[in-house]
Amino acid sequence: MVSVPISEQAVWDILRTIPDPEIPVLSLIDLGIVTRVRTDDGAVEVTLCPTFSGCPALHQMRMDVEETLVSHGCTQVTVIVDQRASWTTDLLAENARRRLQAFGIAPPPPRGESLPATLALPVKCPHCGSSETKLDSEFGATLCKQLYLCNSCHQAFERFKPL
Repeated sequence: MVSVPISEQAVWDILRTIPDPEIPVLSLIDLGIVTRVRTDDGAVEVTLCPTFSGCPALHQMRMDVEETLVSHGCTQVTVIVDQRASWTTDLLAENARRRLQAFGIAPPPPRGESLPATLALPVKCPHCGSSETKLDSEFGATLCKQLYLCNSCHQAFERFKPL
């Protein structure tokens, strides 16, 4: 099978359809995990920057990128994981915070002067909007989230960690 040339823009558009394995309301593009796309005479190279070193979903992300691009006719797909780059929540797409909240995950606040100052900000409950919440665990179901409890509606919820 011969690779058909594909534009970089077409690859970006295809990658927008791939959901994050842990937060399916966001795509890999929404999360800012895809940092580079290169095409060359039918070959496609995609660079990913994981949210955490050793992210357990990284293997699934690589497979999803490869399988999705192959299903769109790309036969020469290389996925590179850039461990040198540092991912931050500043890379989230504009509407990602709103979609996280609608999904029941408190979005990370915009980064403040320092990480400790950002972490000290009140966390609003995505269910009722109250700021009367407390940290229950530094780690939620995944490394990139924290577990909170709401004192107003008594719901537990996760917050995407600000980094």
